[in-house]
Amino acid sequence: MALKGKHALITGSSRGIGRGIALKLAENGVKIAIHYYQNEGAAADTLARVRDRGSDGLVVQADVSRPEEISRMFRKVQAEFGELDIFVSNARPEAAAFFQPPMEITLKQWDVAFDSQAKAFLVGVREAVPLMAKGGRILAITYAEGSRTGGLQPWVGMGSAKAALESLVRYFAVALARRGITVNAISPGWTEDSVLNTLPQQAQDLIRSWHTRGWTPTGRLGTPEDVGNVVMLFCLEQAGWITGQVIYADGGASLMNPEVPSEIQLAQGT
Repeated sequence: MALKGKHALITGSSRGIGRGIALKLAENGVKIAIHYYQNEGAAADTLARVRDRGSDGLVVQADVSRPEEISRMFRKVQAEFGELDIFVSNARPEAAAFFQPPMEITLKQWDVAFDSQAKAFLVGVREAVPLMAKGGRILAITYAEGSRTGGLQPWVGMGSAKAALESLVRYFAVALARRGITVNAISPGWTEDSVLNTLPQQAQDLIRSWHTRGWTPTGRLGTPEDVGNVVMLFCLEQAGWITGQVIYADGGASLMNPEVPSEIQLAQGT
């Protein structure tokens, strides 16, 4: 296995997309630092699954919106691993902490979004780089549709924070290129076992139906394993020439034209 013996820290990896990334890397021999904020039981379960896949790791706790806690988390990772090859910034707060439209969102909710995304990534990368050698991989999980559109009004805080995060990816990619460290962002589409499952059931059903009817050309929502597969590919040595990019992993949903009903678009392709 090309990644065997490497070390990764994945924030928000106790469940959902982060867990999917952790398990895929573990299958390829990577040791995983599993981060959680509140749900220690879920983190312990993820570690057990990592071990079931023949790898190992540790559990670390931190509120990534607080820089001092990010620093503490990295100190623990350094003490356990001694080095770091892969850093994935994935953690986000629950939707209730920021999900308000632009005329109603409070400054506290706005800060929650930015502190957990752009600021957390800024601090995390600066903590990760001293532990990395040439060939290091830094990845951020974003939602690029939310950072460039405005229709889902209550997403304004997180969408703006993700836009800043994606900008940081480009700046860090240039800053770290001479060190042989790549920095990229992965933008999943709607994914099962993720923020989708925190929405009211009616909203979940509408989104699933919309995508399976054709808005996602492949006819299904993504899974955490799908995202893990993409992250794993970017961690390979052969991906070393790709940096500063936002990669859509969405089954083709971002290719659809929002001005034309999906039934018409799909009819032209069959």
